[in-house]
Amino acid sequence: MTRRLNITNGDSAAGSLSDAGIEGKIIAWRDVLHEGPVDSSLPLEELSKQRARFIAGNNWAEFSHVSGDFVERDRMIQHLDYFEEVVLWFEDDLYDQLQLIQLLDFFSNGAADSKRISLIVVDGYIPPLTAEELLRLDEARPAVTPEQLALAKRAWSDFGSNDPTRIERLLQEPTSALPYLARALTRHLEEFPSTVNGLSRSEREALTAIDEGFVTPVAAFMEVAKKQESIFLGDLVFFSYLERLSGRDNPLVTWRDGTPVVAPTPAESRDFVKGEMMLTQLGRDVLAGKKDWQSINTESRWLGGVEITPESSWRWNPDTRQLVSASTRLSPASRS
Repeated sequence: MTRRLNITNGDSAAGSLSDAGIEGKIIAWRDVLHEGPVDSSLPLEELSKQRARFIAGNNWAEFSHVSGDFVERDRMIQHLDYFEEVVLWFEDDLYDQLQLIQLLDFFSNGAADSKRISLIVVDGYIPPLTAEELLRLDEARPAVTPEQLALAKRAWSDFGSNDPTRIERLLQEPTSALPYLARALTRHLEEFPSTVNGLSRSEREALTAIDEGFVTPVAAFMEVAKKQESIFLGDLVFFSYLERLSGRDNPLVTWRDGTPVVAPTPAESRDFVKGEMMLTQLGRDVLAGKKDWQSINTESRWLGGVEITPESSWRWNPDTRQLVSASTRLSPASRS
C-alpha cells in the first residue's frame, strides 16, 4: 500500500475524501488567500505567520488555533520522508486555485523531488460527489507535469507581487496546463476598485442584492453567490465586506435603525444573520456611479501583494475588462 498524503481545500472536502475511503492521510489547507496580504516572496513559515495574523485579526478564527493549524500543515509538506506520493484535490474556483498554485510553487522548489505528486481538479465541488465518483477520480489521478509546476510558480509569484499587471500579462499567455487558473485570476482582478464607482465586483453585487430586497446578511450572501461563475466566497468573508461597506463615517449600508453593520465572530453569527439592512443615500449614489467609493473609503484592503488605499494606482475597467491607472475613471455620461 502506497503511503500517501492527500491535501484539499477545507474540512468539508477532507471529510468527503475520508468518507469515500480515499487511501492515506488527509489534510485541509484552509487559507482564504483571496483576502488579505500575500507576499509570495516570503518563505512558507513567514507567510503562514502573516496569514494567521490576518485571519485572527478579522475574527475568523483564534490566532492560536489558526497558527497551530498552519504550523502543522507546513510541517507535513516540509517533511515528506514517510510519504511516497502527494495527491492534491482541488476545485475550480478562486479560493482553491490560489491554494493550488501556492502548493505547486512550493513543490516546484524541490521539496518533493523524490515523490510522485498527483493532481485532481474538480469542475465544481468535491463534497457533492459520491464515494464512487471520488474513487474513480482517485484511480485515474494524473501526475503533475513540469508545465503545471512552471505555470503555478509564475502565477504564485505574480499573485503575490505589488504589480497586478503581471497577472494580466500572464493571462495573455497560454494557461491551459491549469485550465481553471485564468478564470480564477480574472475573478481576482474584478475585486480591484471599479472605474465606474470604486466598488469591487463583490461589493457592487452585495449592494445590488440589498437594493433588490435581499436585506438579511444570509439572503444577500446567497444572492451574491448565485452570480459567481464558481462560488469562492464564504459567509464570514462576505459579512466582512458588509462591515467595510458600513464604515462609521460614510456608510453605504446600515441596519434598518441606522446603526453600522459589524461582522460577527463565528459564535455571534446566529443573531447577526436575522437582521435587516438598507442602503443609505450615499450607497445608492455610489451604486449608481454618481459618487466614487474608493475616494470616500479610508480603509485599506489587500488583494494578494497589492494594498488597496484611496491613493491606489489601479482600477478595474468592467467594460474593457482590464486594469487601468487610477486616474482613468468613467464619467456617468461616458457610460450612458
